Amino acid sequence: MQIDRDVLDARIARGCRCFVARSDDEVVAFGWLATRTEWIGELELEITPRDSEAYIWNCATHPAYRRQGFFRAVVNGIAIQARREGLTRLWIGTIDIPPAKAVADAGFAPALRFTTVWHAGIRWLRVRRAETPDPDLQLAAREVLAIRGRPLRIGTSMKRAVLRRH
Repeated sequence: MQIDRDVLDARIARGCRCFVARSDDEVVAFGWLATRTEWIGELELEITPRDSEAYIWNCATHPAYRRQGFFRAVVNGIAIQARREGLTRLWIGTIDIPPAKAVADAGFAPALRFTTVWHAGIRWLRVRRAETPDPDLQLAAREVLAIRGRPLRIGTSMKRAVLRRH
């Protein structure tokens, strides 16, 4: 759950904000909010939120405090603050089932589904539409994940894997 100081400083310099949940005086969970382009390491894609949008990312909970509602508290706290600031759409992704439930309970709807596999320095990515009835949401998600100005394609792609510290 620790972040290297140079990574922390770079995030703050880019305008990202960190939100935390505490138990007594200890930080037990955190999450980041970005209103500008950020790297999604799990997908090896950049997300560029539009005006009045933001991206919630890199949420983590200390192992001793998992399954106690701290992740949910961080996500809900970020969403409340974002609304106060006039943000109208938040993007977030999940990897595991407990966070996915907390995200859905917080009012987020899936737009796209991703499968990624890394092997021998190659990243394979499969992008599918989520079961959402809102095609505008799916298109908006593909647009904020655009590659070279084109909305992210539905389907599969392969490329050389890229490691970035962000």
